[in-house]
Amino acid sequence: MLPFWIALQFLSSLPVRLPGMPEPQELGRSLLFYPLVGLLFGLLLWGLNALLAGTPLLLHAALLLAAWVLLSGGLHLDGLADSADAWLGGFGDRERTLSIMKDPRSGPIAVVTLVLVLLLKFAALVALIEQQQAFALLLAPLIGRAALLGLFLCTPYVRAGGLGQALADHLPRLAGRQVLGVSLLGCWLVGGYSGLWALLLALLLFVWLRHLMMRRLGGTTGDTAGALLELLEVTVLLAVVAF
Repeated sequence: MLPFWIALQFLSSLPVRLPGMPEPQELGRSLLFYPLVGLLFGLLLWGLNALLAGTPLLLHAALLLAAWVLLSGGLHLDGLADSADAWLGGFGDRERTLSIMKDPRSGPIAVVTLVLVLLLKFAALVALIEQQQAFALLLAPLIGRAALLGLFLCTPYVRAGGLGQALADHLPRLAGRQVLGVSLLGCWLVGGYSGLWALLLALLLFVWLRHLMMRRLGGTTGDTAGALLELLEVTVLLAVVAF
């Protein structure tokens, strides 16, 4: 179960302590558990949503969103901010884009992007609470983290060395495709036709964002993976609201 704890430590702010530095093979296998971590996030959010029943609507949605951000420690939002800055400031140049993503400072475009994404998530949560479609709280984290597994299965990692390279090099690809298939089937079973629409829209966005990564960078980085996850999560929520 060490790969699961590695995945949970990396993707969440939960107090997970590993016995030592993981081997590269264990790092690669941890990707197989990303959808499970997403499901765990979804169950925690679903449970919190039930506990908040009867709370004023806007406060209810705000507390859910705050818990969502805190669960991941803002990791993927940071990737979204860095990617937004780099895509605008990189002027189409690969090396400049990669350099900006390594800069810890956030520019105006990063702030605007974060505000818009969080505002859309909040508005979607308000609508989902009104519509009593709590299953979306299971779907969005699961699809978002399953997408990370899918991204590493089909996209080169462009920064040599480090954690991301170990994940990409040691991912068991056959097992990864099987886990991904089971995860997507589970989303459909949980969400029904709404879940199917959400999956289709998430897949279209995944393909488009991967195309942008390949055209600009020739692959993915940790920041672009985080951006992908955040954008897919908000897309799933909006899709469930709409359909």
